[in-house]
Amino acid sequence: MKRRILVAPSILAADFSRLNREIAALEDSGADMVHIDVMDGHFVPNITIGPPVVRDIRRITKLPLDVHLMIENPSMYIEEFAKAGSDIITVHAESGRDIKGLLSRVKSLGVRAGLSLKPKSGIAMIRDYLDDIDMALIMTVEPGFGGQKFMSDMLPKIRELRGLYSGDIEVDGGIDKDSAARVINAGANVLVAGTYVFKAKDMTEAVKSLRAGGLSGRD
Repeated sequence: MKRRILVAPSILAADFSRLNREIAALEDSGADMVHIDVMDGHFVPNITIGPPVVRDIRRITKLPLDVHLMIENPSMYIEEFAKAGSDIITVHAESGRDIKGLLSRVKSLGVRAGLSLKPKSGIAMIRDYLDDIDMALIMTVEPGFGGQKFMSDMLPKIRELRGLYSGDIEVDGGIDKDSAARVINAGANVLVAGTYVFKAKDMTEAVKSLRAGGLSGRD
């Protein structure tokens, strides 16, 4: 089945001193979603943003907000992020919490639910929840910081997941036009890219080149 390739630039790489203009440029570029990385300094070694920033972003764009919670206790904040305007909330299987309960809570708030895996975690960790999610997210770098190099050894994991799951598979980390072709060929259809899009001379061309990876995929 041919799947539409969606591009979700990560604002982690944006210039926050001019975030309203960066978001406007994203809309003009043809991007499909805004990816928002939320980190708490515990689950991953970095601190980023919280619900107030998501709320402000919601006010200035109609693009879906793809909120990725890389936090130790997502249950404490799911409702806040939902109220702030999230369209998708993704939690990590490694959080050690009641995963089924977390996913159910997200959906009860009228938000799509995603489930993510770090690079060292196997597909077995999310296999029992595939019927409960709207999207699966495979990290293709160690989460915590942008600008890292794509981990090609994640390609077999993407293929394995695609063999089990027919929904959206998102990939996040080191995605550029070359790695985009490889992950699309492996079965991914939602591409998170930060540096490649926000630091591009032409954001529209960067988004187009990511989406075009589906026409020239290679292993």
